[in-house]
Amino acid sequence: MKNLSKSKSGANRSIAPGRSSKLRSVAHQPFSPRSVAKASRIRDAVTVTSVCPYCAVGCSQLVHVKGGRVINIEGNPESPINEGTLCPKGANTFQLTVNPHRITKVLYRAPYSDHWEERPLDWAMNRIADRVKETRDTDFVRERDGRSLNHVTTLACLGGATMDNEENYLIKKFFGGGLGVVAIENQARI
Repeated sequence: MKNLSKSKSGANRSIAPGRSSKLRSVAHQPFSPRSVAKASRIRDAVTVTSVCPYCAVGCSQLVHVKGGRVINIEGNPESPINEGTLCPKGANTFQLTVNPHRITKVLYRAPYSDHWEERPLDWAMNRIADRVKETRDTDFVRERDGRSLNHVTTLACLGGATMDNEENYLIKKFFGGGLGVVAIENQARI
């Protein structure tokens, strides 16, 4: 069991029974030449302040870039929002950019096919855009029974968990105001 005694500053210090009350400082420990020679992996990196992409809290992050590549992401200790801390999702944002298993192609299964085909992401984006335009042009309702509707009910939009407030605002304006989509939701609420 430890006894507590007050130091001159009034702070509690832990003292083992029968031991001297003088505590050695651990702040001024010597470093070996080998330790001094080692360099931090973020030395000489450019530090860019960013915002975590996962939720609406807006935690600040420090993104360290070297040679045009992200080499580290950590919480920003100067942020009044998160004070340098990150939740488990935010702490893993580094994986969004450097994960070797990150999907860069899509799998497509044609109607009535029994197998999947690998296609480039650009092909998929263009195909989705074409299908959205085709569906909107076919099913858009300007008015019904003399009332202005300007909507389409055969399309829906589901936002992702890595979208921030600004991106969600743009999605709402584009799909709701621009295309007339009624069914708009975000994964964060599901």
